[in-house]
Amino acid sequence: MLAENYRKVAATVKPGVRLVAVSKYKTPEEILEVYHAGQRIFGENKAQEMKAKQAALPQDIEWHFIGHLQSNKIKYIAPYVALIHSIDSFALLKEVNKEAAKNNRVIPCLLQFHIAQEETKFGLNREEADAFLASEEFKTLKNVRIDGVMGMATFTDDTHRIREEFASLHREFDYLKSRYFAQQEHFKEISMGMSDDYPIAMEQGSTLVRVGSAIFGARDYSRKLY
Repeated sequence: MLAENYRKVAATVKPGVRLVAVSKYKTPEEILEVYHAGQRIFGENKAQEMKAKQAALPQDIEWHFIGHLQSNKIKYIAPYVALIHSIDSFALLKEVNKEAAKNNRVIPCLLQFHIAQEETKFGLNREEADAFLASEEFKTLKNVRIDGVMGMATFTDDTHRIREEFASLHREFDYLKSRYFAQQEHFKEISMGMSDDYPIAMEQGSTLVRVGSAIFGARDYSRKLY
């Protein structure tokens, strides 16, 4: 069933958009079913859970960290993470740089912007992003690379609001691209859209959609895997 769910979702993803299968709270066996159907990018939001799965599953999986990242948990993902979607402060970016240096890596990252009406969601605003991207200290960070932006829309049935919030994230991407990353081809990612709203996100220019429940079904948040 999971393989069939995956194929249905994958068939709706536009050319040029990458699908991140969000596998949090799912077992390695469930992930393998989707892996064998062809998926290679999986997203997790708990560092220790991702570490355990990375060790147990095929090594050609590309692991993306999509949740709120605590500084003291970076060490669990720094050796292998392919992309961190959720950099929401300069302090966090500096800590990622430190752990990346210990692993002799450059870790690609996305800047998370707060675009939703909900206060519970994390993210930067333009002024905060400007403050550190324009700083001399940012230029000293040699073990992180900013590849784009990420955001989460308000959880609502109001498609007009969702569309406007995704459009606002694309504007932040365009602003940062023109001001700080015009000559850097790697700055090209807009991570937005989840199971309920990823078609709207693709309309608004998403390059990465993070889809979990449409593939894996509802999550059991009481399940403790690790």
